Amino acid sequence: MRLNTILYTFAFLTCMTLSAQIEEDKLDQLVENTLKTFDVPGISVGIIKDGKVVYAKGHGVRALSNKKAMDKSTLVGVASNSKGFTCFALAMMVDEGKLNWDDKVRQHIPEFKLQDAWVTEQFTVRDLVTHRSGMGLGAGDLMFFPEASFKVEDVIKNVQHLEAESSFRSQFAYNNNMFIIAGEVLKRVSGLSWEEFIETKIMKPVGMINSKASYNRVTDKSNIIEAHTLADGKLVQIPHDWSPTANPAGGIVSNVDDMLTWAQFLMNDAVTKKGERLLSEKQFNELWQLQTPLKVSANDSYDSNFRGYGLGWFVTDVKGGYKQVYHTGGLLGTVTQFTMIPDLDLAIVVLTNQMNGSAFNTITNTIKDSYLGYEDRKWLEKLGQNNKEWYQYNDSLKTVVFDQVAKMKNSSKTMDVSAITGTYTDAWFGNVSITQSGNDLRITSEKSNTLKGSVLPYNATTYIVKWDNRSYDADCFMQFSFNEKAKAVSATLKPIAPVTDFSFDFEDLKLIKQD
Repeated sequence: MRLNTILYTFAFLTCMTLSAQIEEDKLDQLVENTLKTFDVPGISVGIIKDGKVVYAKGHGVRALSNKKAMDKSTLVGVASNSKGFTCFALAMMVDEGKLNWDDKVRQHIPEFKLQDAWVTEQFTVRDLVTHRSGMGLGAGDLMFFPEASFKVEDVIKNVQHLEAESSFRSQFAYNNNMFIIAGEVLKRVSGLSWEEFIETKIMKPVGMINSKASYNRVTDKSNIIEAHTLADGKLVQIPHDWSPTANPAGGIVSNVDDMLTWAQFLMNDAVTKKGERLLSEKQFNELWQLQTPLKVSANDSYDSNFRGYGLGWFVTDVKGGYKQVYHTGGLLGTVTQFTMIPDLDLAIVVLTNQMNGSAFNTITNTIKDSYLGYEDRKWLEKLGQNNKEWYQYNDSLKTVVFDQVAKMKNSSKTMDVSAITGTYTDAWFGNVSITQSGNDLRITSEKSNTLKGSVLPYNATTYIVKWDNRSYDADCFMQFSFNEKAKAVSATLKPIAPVTDFSFDFEDLKLIKQD
């Protein structure tokens, strides 16, 4: 009897520990401090526990320009959190018998072609959405990031020119363009555009009444964020930047209210509040199965045993085996995080209007810890210090580079700029021009109008591209190869600092001089 009492007490206390919600006023203060620490204008946060919304608030402002308060209804681009919707939609098509996950892509898109002929023929719909193509991180993202004039048909045509960095299905490497192609598969098998399908077949029945599948479909912008980032160390507001071409990879605009509704629906096994099942149990289960494994570090913060990517979702285990399903998203000027621990009936949504992931990690981890029974691990202080050191490190790299640029400018050595001026072509990105304007060299892109800047001498074979839009934080080396006449014949690019977003995919460009 005594042993049973002890076991009961232990189980009760364990249950109490795993149900301990962070106090509302403490969470309010955490978010306010996070705004200051990471220089974020606005953050909205939502929590669902045991089927109920226990927290849904906005903090800070929607935009530096208008100072209007951020609230739980403020619309934010959720970016790659859209990928879960794309895979849910594809799963619905599987239920209808119009698609199988292991269909070859060419069965639905005959013109689909990759560099390797065998991989082309073997590539499946499942491969499109599991980041195991063999191509490198962010391969081809310059076709939509920053906003460019490439269309879906251009993406399908151009992926054949992207070289593999690993063998097919052997490694995880995040790839947005494969999701764009997955959106085209959905369109061809359903007869609806990706945007129409997401809004009518998922958002409407789920009850996401304020969400849209794309920024350009938002008609009421009275309560929507503006994007912000650090430009040369100063927080600035920047224009919205997102190509509709990439909507299946990251186009959805939503808010805390609707994302909590989405979480509640998912944790209710894909059954709506009205009792309508949108996906079979079999297909819903498939979405959260591990497809592409990822390594877990030896000192993992959540004592995880596995981690990897499912169908549109990252999956892992936390604190002794609780399955966590999650994703993050990033656009120019905003980042978001969506986390579910279905075993605890817990979901956490964090939406921001500044592109610093340490902010959402601080909030999500602190909330998650309170339910998992971890003691206060001071995520704000830890990540705040890491963030400070990270920017200092990147700034030090930039300083060294631009000090060398200044030395070259002040030296008596004259560079023959005519050797590098002209038009260069990349097989998938198109034409890039270097022209002389007075004493200055300029670089422009034919297909990406905002990607333009100054070309500054660095050494005998290398220049620095300093982009006009300083919010990109993506200045890069441009290294030239020359012929026997000392005339440039080709060029490659590489970011000068690791802070540059991986979607600035300069390293995959192979620019061949045309004149």
